[in-house]
Amino acid sequence: MDDKLLVAQLQDKRTVDQAFRSLMTEYKERLYWHIRKIVLNHDDADDVLQNTFIKVYHNIQNFKGDSKLFSWMYRIATNESITFIKKRAKSQQIESEELQQQLVNNLEADVYFDGDEIQLKLQHAIAQLPQKQRIVFNMRYFDNMKYDAISEILETSVGGLKANYHHAVKKIEKILTQN
Repeated sequence: MDDKLLVAQLQDKRTVDQAFRSLMTEYKERLYWHIRKIVLNHDDADDVLQNTFIKVYHNIQNFKGDSKLFSWMYRIATNESITFIKKRAKSQQIESEELQQQLVNNLEADVYFDGDEIQLKLQHAIAQLPQKQRIVFNMRYFDNMKYDAISEILETSVGGLKANYHHAVKKIEKILTQN
C-alpha cells in the first residue's frame, strides 16, 4: 500500500483501525528483527515492538511525511530499544555495555536463538561495539539497508554512518581474529 494513502487512513478516525492492522501486518516482522538485534531477547523484543506500535498509534497524527513512514517507525523502534536497554541497565545498576554482554551470554540458553557457534562469536563481537556503531552495523550488515535510509532513520550524515560502519567492521574483524 502507498505510504501517503496509508498515512491518510491512519490519520482518519473512520479508517484508523483497519489501516493500523494493515500497518502492523506490513511492518511487524521487519521491526521485530531490528529490535531483536538491539535487545537480543525474544520476549524483550516483543515488549519493545508492542511499545513501538503504541507510540506509532498515539503519534501518527504528528507524522508530517518529511520522511518515509517506514523510516519514522524504524526511528521510534530504535529509540524504544535504546531506552529499554538503558532502563534495564539502570535497574541492574550496570552500564549498558555490560548489559549487552550479559544479553549475548544468555543467547545460548534462548530457545528462540537458532544461530551456530560462529553467530554467537559474531554477536559477542558486535556487543563490544559502542552503541551507535552496533546499530549502524546491524542495519547495514544484517538488514542490508542503504546509507541514505539509515541516515534518515538515525538522523545522521551519510559520511558519519560510513565512518561508523567502517570502524565497526574493523573492530569486529580484530575481535574475531584474536579468538
